[in-house]
Order: sequence, then C-alpha cells, then structure tokens
Amino acid sequence: MKLLYAPGACSIGIHVLLNEIGKPFEAQKVDLAGRKHFEPEFTNLNPKSKVPTLVRDDGTVLTEFPAIATWLAKSNPEKKLLADDPEGMARTLEMLDYVVATVHMQGFSRIFRPGAYAPSESDHDAVKARGREIFERGFAIIDEKLKGKDYVNGAFSIADCALFYVELWSTRVKIPMPPNVAAHFERMKARPAVQKTLQAEGLAA
Repeated sequence: MKLLYAPGACSIGIHVLLNEIGKPFEAQKVDLAGRKHFEPEFTNLNPKSKVPTLVRDDGTVLTEFPAIATWLAKSNPEKKLLADDPEGMARTLEMLDYVVATVHMQGFSRIFRPGAYAPSESDHDAVKARGREIFERGFAIIDEKLKGKDYVNGAFSIADCALFYVELWSTRVKIPMPPNVAAHFERMKARPAVQKTLQAEGLAA
C-alpha cells in the first residue's frame, strides 16, 4: 500500500492508523504548499486533489478519511479498531464523522482558510472567530464523551486517530483543549505508532 500524505494534515490520522496496524506500506509526501496535489501525477490518482489518498495493493485508490479508516479497520479485524456489534460500530462512526465533518470541516477549515468562506479580507477575522466557536463547542461535546474513558469509545479505535489530528491542530493555533481532550492527546502521543508517525513526518507535538 502507499499513503499519499502531507505532514501535519488530516492524513496524519491515517498515517497513525497504518502504523498501528503494522503492515508494510509506503508513505509518499505531497507538497501542498507547492500545489503538487493539483498536478497530473496526483490528480490521476485522486482528482479531488486531497490527502489522505491510499493506493491499495491491487492498484485501486481509496479517498476520504472515514472511508479509508473504515476499510483499514475492516480489512484488519484482528486489530479491533472498529467494534463488531452494531451499537459499538455506530458510536465509533458517529464520533469519526463528527470530528471530520464538524470540528475539522466546519471549525478548523474556517481558521486555516478563511478566504474559502469570505472573499473579502476584511471579513476573515469574523470567519476565523466563527471557526473557533465551532471548534470549541465541538471539543466541549467530545470532552463530555471522554469523561471516565481512555479513548472515545472505551477501547482505542479509528475515531481516536481522527480526534488526534484535530487535537494536534489545536496546539498549532494555540487554542486550549478541555481537560479530558488534553488527557486523550497526551495518551495518544504516548502510543508508539503516534511517535513513529510524528518522527516520519518531521513533526513535534
């Protein structure tokens, strides 16, 4: 398998997941700042011009964080990264979707790319402020879910890999995490797969 990633992007969650699984894979860095994801070498694989992009052993390509994470979990059932029972599976996917679709796409996207929401630069501070509100509310909800738990659904799962990348982003923008989320982030950083991923991507957390 080959993971196309950008250091510190949401693809880091899939990078962690691959290291947790422990099977051989190639990690290929994509230069987003240099807009390499819009060049034919990348768009021939993924016309969405997004990371993460996973090229599987049979040459087929899988895109979108939730789809990649779910496929990896179901393809490696012995790792127990996604519950088998309907309730456990639904709760894991519920948190995964909330992190990706709301905390990331609605919150952090406004902080990182205000120009995508308001073409006038004079409105960018307001856009960023709204993104911060969404992020903080999301983390407050997640903090409550983490109460009394090491991981979002008790046992480590694909949802924790998604939560990790937005926790990492919160340190970038210097927005404090509530206590249970902060404790989860420290717990994640202690995992060997996370340490290996951070080192591979040239990052510190």
